[in-house]
Amino acid sequence: MNDEVLAYDSVKICLQGKTTAENISFSLKQGEILGIVGESGSGKSTLLKAAMGFLGDGGAVVQGHIWFQGKNLPQLAEKEMQRIRGTGIGMIFQDAKSSFCPVRTIGAQICESLNCKCGWSKKETKVKAMELFEKLEFGEGERIWNSFPFALSGGMNQRAAIAAAMLLNPSVLLADEPTSALDALVQQQTVTELLRLRQLFGTSILLVTHDMGVVRAMADKILVLKEGKQVEYGPAEQILSYPQKDYTKALLEAEFRIQRSEKDGTDVGSKEPERGI
Repeated sequence: MNDEVLAYDSVKICLQGKTTAENISFSLKQGEILGIVGESGSGKSTLLKAAMGFLGDGGAVVQGHIWFQGKNLPQLAEKEMQRIRGTGIGMIFQDAKSSFCPVRTIGAQICESLNCKCGWSKKETKVKAMELFEKLEFGEGERIWNSFPFALSGGMNQRAAIAAAMLLNPSVLLADEPTSALDALVQQQTVTELLRLRQLFGTSILLVTHDMGVVRAMADKILVLKEGKQVEYGPAEQILSYPQKDYTKALLEAEFRIQRSEKDGTDVGSKEPERGI
């Protein structure tokens, strides 16, 4: 039985006439976490936006297919994509605060979104949100619900964004740099919360990150991108322990240097002896 919930097949993406991703192929199974890594500008976030239909004017999937529930997402009309967003595929962003309206409470925004999507009342929406907060072991659920985004910390806003994305229990969650705007402790909490989603709901997660430590903690598989091209793809343990390409080795070496600098207080840019991987 084919248990793939999302699959990219030879995908090529262009933005403003420029190729930003080319010949990308991978699949995501039910309950699986796939980490997409690479330097800034390598096309990581573009892959997520393509699945959601968020490429904007001048952006398009010009070759290949993105399959979800037997449908090729780039070929769907906007009305059908609106039905899939939220109910089938959810998304959280790097800066959760900026994804919320600053002059309305978190609860009001979640209510409006869910009312438009499925007709839930304010009372029903709040009950379901509080239940989800509890399942995910979020503290201060009432405070999050009643607060404006600017009154919450980055971690609290990220929790609100996770809850908003998961209220309709999508089978796939796209996470675009979900920890990069957070401090180390809150990063760890966010990783734990995302792993709990998988445990509780069997959610498949497509995770974009530049943080190899987050990938180590979460990913079942890894896709390495460089300048819009696929460098390596396979089981996380294999790629992390036995990288085949020099670019992947360089990413892992950079992680090692950062860890060393944090541990002994040296400048991350200082010259150190080469270390094999």
